[in-house]
Amino acid sequence: MELFGREVGNSRPLFLIAGPCVLESEALALEIAEELAAIARRLDLLVIFKASFDKANRTSTSSFRGPGLDAGLSMLAKVRAETGLPVLTDVHETWQVDPVAEVADMLQTPAFLARQTDLIEAVARTRRPVNIKKAQFMAPGDMGQVLDKAVRAAQSAGQSSDRFLLCERGTSFGYQNLVNDMRGLAVMAETGAPIVFDATHSVQLPGSAGNRSGGDRRFVPLLSRAAVAVGVAGLFLETHPDPDRALSDGPNAFPLSGLPALLERLQGLDATVKTRRLDDPYFI
Repeated sequence: MELFGREVGNSRPLFLIAGPCVLESEALALEIAEELAAIARRLDLLVIFKASFDKANRTSTSSFRGPGLDAGLSMLAKVRAETGLPVLTDVHETWQVDPVAEVADMLQTPAFLARQTDLIEAVARTRRPVNIKKAQFMAPGDMGQVLDKAVRAAQSAGQSSDRFLLCERGTSFGYQNLVNDMRGLAVMAETGAPIVFDATHSVQLPGSAGNRSGGDRRFVPLLSRAAVAVGVAGLFLETHPDPDRALSDGPNAFPLSGLPALLERLQGLDATVKTRRLDDPYFI
């Protein structure tokens, strides 16, 4: 499929979705986006800026949720205008879809809401590409049904159905832990959709810090390499200049200063993997 002027897919060059978990301030959003835009130019990499205007699925009512719809969309519009990066944000409710689609270049459905039929169909009826996250409680093969909902909704609205990506972000393993079965990436790829691997939420430890979620960012590079070795279309990495002071998901966010070196290594691995014969029965 074509995404912002680039052809993307599980056998095409890697692209990146990156940014802070939540919009903390306009200044911080621009700081991160400007660095991401510089990385995109230096590495000839498609980069999509991601940040949430509202995080509805917080552990505690005391957790920071974001600036809200109007202020958040204003920040995202400024990021795009000043950096040239396409912008992505997530929607939690159907009433948010249309106003968000007027500003954001790409939409995302949160993992917890993968089975919410009304939400999936609402984003599918927009003309925007959509990153659909797999729920932590769902098997990889279940995402075929979610994709089918989106495709049918788009087709019923007379719109292109070649706009949907599926995103893996880990699977619940007991209490307050997530694991990744890399076979799941190959299973989801059998749908024909481009697959995105969310390396930072995959190291999250939900609710493990009492009134917030913990995480272990040490494993972000390891899981990123594993996913790229499988042959995914894109990576999702939440990043922050000072993750320990981030207002949301800091324990699993990757330091912005370390991103260029990590991406260079991943691009090299991606190129090696994707030069293999696609008719090899053991190539996924």
